[in-house]
Amino acid sequence: MQAKPDITTLLLDWKDGSPQAYETLVDVLYDELRLLARRNLRHRGNSLTLNTSGLVHEAYLKLADHSRLGIADRGHFLAVYSKVMRNILIDMARSRAAVKHGGDLSPITLDDTHLQIDAQAHELLAINEALTQLAHLDECLAKTVECRFFAGLTEVETAEAMGISDRTVRRNWIKAKTLLHQFLE
Repeated sequence: MQAKPDITTLLLDWKDGSPQAYETLVDVLYDELRLLARRNLRHRGNSLTLNTSGLVHEAYLKLADHSRLGIADRGHFLAVYSKVMRNILIDMARSRAAVKHGGDLSPITLDDTHLQIDAQAHELLAINEALTQLAHLDECLAKTVECRFFAGLTEVETAEAMGISDRTVRRNWIKAKTLLHQFLE
């Protein structure tokens, strides 16, 4: 049985410009990336044109040429990957809500799934707007939300990814949830 490659080494190799290192990194973390995608799709609504694997692959393509991001460790990589997935879903939601697609008009369909997806697209845009407001207020709080909610990282993993203590993550998480709730009202 072959041992898994060291993630830190793969990140350094990717940073040095090795596309093979990125491919290996994604391969090693593929199950975790699918879990991130599943969480992103579940929390922000699904799309008939994008499933879990599709979201992972879309994010893979978006990140493939970004080796200079300075990603330090596994947690940071997962947080960045999750943010890319979130942005893909937000772009899709914006597209669905665009005026050229009928804007706020509800499509008439025989399938309730379509109506549910359109409603979720508006919720996703509202969440994104609230997160943008939070980032303007406090970037650290917004990064905490991205790591905890979107990437599904634990307090310890979030602390490692952000370079802060887990106690600070806990405080930021409570404060961020309160502010986001206010923004969404």
